[in-house]
Amino acid sequence: MKEWFSQLDQREQMSLLVLGVVLVLYLLYMLVWSPLADKRDQMALQNSAIAESQVRVDAMVSELLQLRAGGVQTGSRRNLTSVINESTSRLQLPVIRLQPNSRGEIQVRLENASFDDVLKWLYQMEYTEHMLVREVSLTQSSASGLVNVTVRIAEAG
Repeated sequence: MKEWFSQLDQREQMSLLVLGVVLVLYLLYMLVWSPLADKRDQMALQNSAIAESQVRVDAMVSELLQLRAGGVQTGSRRNLTSVINESTSRLQLPVIRLQPNSRGEIQVRLENASFDDVLKWLYQMEYTEHMLVREVSLTQSSASGLVNVTVRIAEAG
């Protein structure tokens, strides 16, 4: 190969050397530089997606901390139960059954309760405690002015 190269005139030797250098540079670009650039671009996209995700998580964490600082409890079913227990005790309503369901609602059964007190309690649950009274079933009791009531209550919102 060396003999063949030395037999070529100087101009052909220079052309072959330039062509060889260009070929080596092209191979370096295609085998090294281009894959590295593609990987860099891919990692930049990944980093921006992770940064966006982190911003969303930070926003959720700050919202959760604000809610905790504001006194909002995450155990809403227990909170709803305690609100119902406190309000019925205050009005001396006879609670026979208090039954939570899978949708986060609570069914309350009152028997022989004063009709006026039941209306006060329902008003208080809706407008003071900001609960949502989903369903009310009233039946007359044996005594005058007393009713049997089944109420389904949920948290508003």
